[in-house]
Amino acid sequence: MQPKNLLIIMSDEHNTQVLGCASHDTVKTPNLDKFAAGGTRFNAAYTASPICVPARTAFATGRYAHQTGSWCNAHPYTGETEGWGHRLQETGHRVVSIGKLHYRNETDPTGFDEQIIPLHVVNGTGDILGAVRDELPLRRKGATLLDNIGPGSSTYLDYDRNITEASIQWLHNRAKQKDDKPWVVFVSMVCPHYPLIAPQEYFDMYDPATIPLPKGIGEEGFKRHPWIEASKICKKVGDCDDADKWKTAIASYYGLCSFMDNNVGQVLAALKDSGLEGDTRVIYTSDHGDNLGARELWGKSNLYEESAGVPLILSGPDVAEGVVRQTPVSHLDFYQTIMECVGETVTEPDLPGQSLYDLASKGDDSKRPVLSEYHAGGSPTGGFMLRQGRFKLIYYIDFEPELFDLDSDPEERTNLAADPAHADTLKALEKELRQIADPEEIDRRAKADQATLIERHGGREAVVSKGGFGASPAPGQKAVFT
Repeated sequence: MQPKNLLIIMSDEHNTQVLGCASHDTVKTPNLDKFAAGGTRFNAAYTASPICVPARTAFATGRYAHQTGSWCNAHPYTGETEGWGHRLQETGHRVVSIGKLHYRNETDPTGFDEQIIPLHVVNGTGDILGAVRDELPLRRKGATLLDNIGPGSSTYLDYDRNITEASIQWLHNRAKQKDDKPWVVFVSMVCPHYPLIAPQEYFDMYDPATIPLPKGIGEEGFKRHPWIEASKICKKVGDCDDADKWKTAIASYYGLCSFMDNNVGQVLAALKDSGLEGDTRVIYTSDHGDNLGARELWGKSNLYEESAGVPLILSGPDVAEGVVRQTPVSHLDFYQTIMECVGETVTEPDLPGQSLYDLASKGDDSKRPVLSEYHAGGSPTGGFMLRQGRFKLIYYIDFEPELFDLDSDPEERTNLAADPAHADTLKALEKELRQIADPEEIDRRAKADQATLIERHGGREAVVSKGGFGASPAPGQKAVFT
């Protein structure tokens, strides 16, 4: 593979199935569909942790949350654990970010030569309330999520427009420069992250009346796993009997996906118009997914496919066109991917990932395991997901596990963990999980670190009394605590 520039585009909270190229029968994403048709799409891609800050730390470093100690949105990336950005700087490559980073601040040495209109965690500390897990508090901000839906405007929409324009300008300016080595630019958009408010023209693309209710809504006999039920009670999200509200919220999310797709299309068009397309590879992904109402859950924060799965598409020189790979992959694979793209070698011997270009060039690997983990807001204990081939284990500390056959049950409706016919599969996946990580030790360490953090901020009572602010506001806006 010849060294080339790399454009990485990341959205926020994009459900992996809400793509035309993933056979979604409603949502319109023509730019990403065309992009996928000209490249390779991974159909079993996962976040390293289904919440913003730990996911982005893992993406930056190529290491698990339990390796970096980025447990929740109150443990932002500082650059202390060096990542691919630092290696690029050391080897003479230009590396730039445009848009959301969600790190601690703009001045930490996080591996970028320049941060253009960055978004970082609130007050350099982030969501301290999310670290409270000894007894889950009520997160009252979540109850308002379904109140802010439909057509309209938001600061996130304006921010994404600014990110798109800044990315277009950067590409055109870069085309006028001569670089000794390939560059890497990370374009990070916010949509379709809530608030679920879409521009009128994109909301109008979807009729709420035609949208079916998600699985688990009004279904007789449906029961949530106790770990999930505890999380739902904590977050107060989805407590609504108004079917029209649910449908309007989903239509808004679809509209946000189409809005985001248009922004991606503009950036890709600028890459072509600037004359850089032939010397640049492109990757599209998201930091995590969105439950989108399934099981009466919104946002992320669990290990089901809607939340832990992410879209992941490669395109550009030397990337096969029209290929869909079933090999499980994750954000931890980006470190090696980026190094291979720009022509550098990986010197760290203990990184768990593997180049996506290497994996894409091979046949599907049903034996490759991928791990995701969750230790953040709403989780009574640590949750761990191990995907290998058709099966997926969700291992909860102090709760019964879940086991799904994603070939026969892609909606994860039938938990096979207690089925004697799948006892060997359950045992084999847990053994695979424990070869990667010690769940009980990690859970203890995460809670100990979070308890120490809470004490630094005045103790549990002070943190809970102050409340939470929901999503981090766009640059220039202030967080409102509830």
